[in-house]
Amino acid sequence: MGNIRLTIAAAVGLLALGVSGAEAADAKKDWGIYQSKERRSGYTYMTDETRAMQDDPFQNPGMLWLETGKELWDKVDGKAGKSCASCHGAPEKMKGLATVYPKYDEKLKNIINIENRINQCRTERMDAKAWKYDSKELLATTVLVRHQSLGMRMNVSVDGPAQPFFQKGRDFYYKRRGQLDLACANCHGDYPGGQLRANVLSQGQTNGFPLYRLKWQKVGSVHRRFKGCNDMVRAEPYKVGGQEYLNLELYTAWRGRGLPVETPAVRN
Repeated sequence: MGNIRLTIAAAVGLLALGVSGAEAADAKKDWGIYQSKERRSGYTYMTDETRAMQDDPFQNPGMLWLETGKELWDKVDGKAGKSCASCHGAPEKMKGLATVYPKYDEKLKNIINIENRINQCRTERMDAKAWKYDSKELLATTVLVRHQSLGMRMNVSVDGPAQPFFQKGRDFYYKRRGQLDLACANCHGDYPGGQLRANVLSQGQTNGFPLYRLKWQKVGSVHRRFKGCNDMVRAEPYKVGGQEYLNLELYTAWRGRGLPVETPAVRN
């Protein structure tokens, strides 16, 4: 354990050194819509090449999931003989939805994200099977729904009945865990812009999810990213779609308030 703690101390020291003068100058740039007060989208930490890939719909590989989502939107499935379009009409009717999710659901007495809402519609209205979390179908439909709010600013509600879930998500964010004894805040709160091996740490904002990650070579959910971070600090990960990550998703969505929906974003 002593050796592990020494390793962590050295790593944190290297992160501190990694926040260079160039990064300090970079922080003074006007990032336009991609910055809200002190909050900066992960877009601002990417290379020019990666930003260009996201900006061009013909280069952005996440747009393939969007096209699949359009097909699934109109596809009849389940015993009720319905599609998403049967109830909701065109996907454009979903404009603004991504900015307020996750949100509290009075019927469930819990918070719910867009993935959960899609599966709720499938089981309750379409009489169809729920899609597996992080399946291509659920990711593609979530990309389609969130993409309708492209450029609109995140504005989730964290008061009233959502407040206890928000507080649990905040507690998760600041709690040290795993063999490396690190919290989410230790990297994304303390050292954004720092160099960790070959990667530049961002603020860990979630406004671009589901996003295409070059490392994954596919689109993935924010819960997949949470699980990956848990793995990196050698902590026991929680279930994607489960309560712990839902709470954390609410907190991180609030943490990125004012930032634009970028789905499907492109990240390293």
